[in-house]
Amino acid sequence: MLGSSSKSQLKCSNGENTGKPQSCSNINVPIESLKYHSQFGELHSNFYSYEMIQSMADYLLKRVRSRPKIGIICGSGLGPLGDQLKESQCFQYEDIPHFPVSTVKGHAGRLIFGKLDHIDVMCLQGRFHCYEGYPLWKCAMPVRLMKIIGITHLIVTNAAGGLNPNYNVGDIMIIKDHINIMGFAGNSALNGPNDERFGPRFPAINRAYDAGIRSYAKEIALKLGTLGTVHEGIYACLGGPNYETIAELRMLRQNGVDAVGMSTIPEVITAKHCGMTVFAFSLITNACVLEYEDKQEANHEEVVEIGKLKEKVLINFVSNIVHKIHGDFSG
Repeated sequence: MLGSSSKSQLKCSNGENTGKPQSCSNINVPIESLKYHSQFGELHSNFYSYEMIQSMADYLLKRVRSRPKIGIICGSGLGPLGDQLKESQCFQYEDIPHFPVSTVKGHAGRLIFGKLDHIDVMCLQGRFHCYEGYPLWKCAMPVRLMKIIGITHLIVTNAAGGLNPNYNVGDIMIIKDHINIMGFAGNSALNGPNDERFGPRFPAINRAYDAGIRSYAKEIALKLGTLGTVHEGIYACLGGPNYETIAELRMLRQNGVDAVGMSTIPEVITAKHCGMTVFAFSLITNACVLEYEDKQEANHEEVVEIGKLKEKVLINFVSNIVHKIHGDFSG
């Protein structure tokens, strides 16, 4: 429970205490630091308990006006999507009790509740990665938070390197399936004690990416005509933060991988464990180097820049997907 000294007093830019969450247009003064005490105690065995994540959800639900069913996770350079939400309520990650903090350029580190074309959504403006020093169960914890809040459908975006020779920078790859390289080494977001309130001990992941939404996404991308070429392919996740060697990329390509990145799969596995419907896509931000004679090198600045160039059309694309999902569950 929150102690009496841990109440969050928010201030407008004129210094007035409002007692309400920040709006995205008015975030001059951060939420006061919280001394949070859980009635369930501190983390046990270094894993988040259901009760601890429930306490995070309670903290947020007491402060927001909506309880959305659609969640969005923004990848590198794709964070501006969250800035487009109307009637938004923003929470800095560091101000949410027990929440990790994003450290990567292009990840703002905010959780936003708001409306995308009049539809309530919950948006993570910045994600967590294994290379930041976080274990995968902590990287994927926000998905479990979404589950408790009431999210049933999750849209996951990422920036990825194009391995398929038919892919160009700026293209979109709708993820049909994935290869979980980190899982081969025993690293999983589901490691540790399993709580059946989230999902089963051994979840099936063979149909992780919803076929109906994928089909609609291909149609809407072609209709928009501004996204470059739209593909459907296989995504692989490596741990990073270093980019891949030529030998590693060749191995991945020989095994059917079309695009490679450093995120997404832990979140997707967790979402499926929680019973969510998932749609995910990659923005191809660089072409992977497969020849030793090629002097090009991948860099994060290029990733962020391509995200900025595609910002408006990606927002339009995601907005259309949100409308489709909303229409499906609202009848």
